[in-house]
Amino acid sequence: MIGKGGLGKSVIAGTLARIAAREGAQVLALDSDPLPGLRFSLGSGPEPAEPLLLQAVEQDATGRFGWRQGVTAVSAAQRFASTAPDGVRVLHCGKVAGDGSRAAAGATKAVWEVAHGIVDAPEFREWTLIGDLPAGARQTAEDWAPYAHTYLVVVQPTVQSALTARRVARLARQQSPDAAIAFVANRVTTKSDVPHIESWIGEPVFASLPVDEELATAERLGVAPIDHAPDSPAIEAMRRLAAALEAPATR
Repeated sequence: MIGKGGLGKSVIAGTLARIAAREGAQVLALDSDPLPGLRFSLGSGPEPAEPLLLQAVEQDATGRFGWRQGVTAVSAAQRFASTAPDGVRVLHCGKVAGDGSRAAAGATKAVWEVAHGIVDAPEFREWTLIGDLPAGARQTAEDWAPYAHTYLVVVQPTVQSALTARRVARLARQQSPDAAIAFVANRVTTKSDVPHIESWIGEPVFASLPVDEELATAERLGVAPIDHAPDSPAIEAMRRLAAALEAPATR
């Protein structure tokens, strides 16, 4: 899930993860954003004081982080992911209380290592992997989602959002030439929004999600939208998006 900040990426990622899990998939959500948006969208509640992944890493004499003895990317994903509703497993770099910038860097490094280490791992071959990247283009350019078969580029009907979407899509194609790129128009209010977005990005929109006050309410309450308003228009649209992503053309 990539795009400009404040577009609802975490809401979409968390809801798609819950939908996939309810359909019987084993789901691992990889969250490389220190903000807790994905946790709330999944229904995991407030973030812990320290990311569980900190237990998997240690610093060497030079201050560089690496796995603790006996830990690998696969075992870290298996042992240090927390469990969200519907059985979704979550790896989150998180925040560290106080002056914990070094420790936070260790957890973030661990998420990157897991993302790369489980790509071809037999243990995760049958899993559905969903990533929520923070705002902007940096992590897309640095290949934070090598596991992605499809990049969902979230875009709203504004010029700034469209320009960012076009840029991150270009970077994703450079990093992962074999991955599909699917633009998702979010918070659509009128019939003209999608054609406007398509004219700005120069590509078709794969799916559109309507503006939905119930999602805004869920965000204010800090609860998962799929729990707060399971039959709302936006959640129904995300179910259709999930079904469309299962089609062979997007695999």
